[in-house]
Amino acid sequence: MGIFRIIASNYIVNVGFVAWFSAQILKVLLTWVFTRKLDFERMVGAGGMPSSHSALMSSIVIAMANRRGFSSPEFGLALAIAAIVMYDAMGVRRAAGEQAKVLNRIVFEFTNWPFFLKPAPKTEDENTCEVYAEAQDGEAPEYDEPLPLLNKELKEFLGHTPLEVLGGCIVGILVAVFMPMV
Repeated sequence: MGIFRIIASNYIVNVGFVAWFSAQILKVLLTWVFTRKLDFERMVGAGGMPSSHSALMSSIVIAMANRRGFSSPEFGLALAIAAIVMYDAMGVRRAAGEQAKVLNRIVFEFTNWPFFLKPAPKTEDENTCEVYAEAQDGEAPEYDEPLPLLNKELKEFLGHTPLEVLGGCIVGILVAVFMPMV
């Protein structure tokens, strides 16, 4: 019996995978419904409705309850990990996404900012730039080290709103309830 067959015969793993995959498919479909754009990046990207992390973890919690019972240590452990994952999705990861939005706006949209980025003279490392501040006398200050070139936007879809986490929980619970135990 191969390792793939062993993993594929695990009810808990199957429920988690189906819940995660269902949430990712729903993200693509909901993005298409609201934007009329078929964005397949949503299949692997973080953030958005519903939370696939929440779907995965809530389905594992319910599957563990189905398999071992609500009073089992495995259920308790799964519930604790699910709570941490969902809290993190709404807290740290969401805050990082909000900060990325602000930083992207500062770097790419503000034209009257007190400093601007200017490419460094050609060197063997083309991924550097220098930061110049507009001094009152018109002279740019000197910096010892060039900074990394900011030529791409930071990812803004990182975390989730509470509604997106709730949506993921509902998807995960429904998958675990309706998926038969093998």
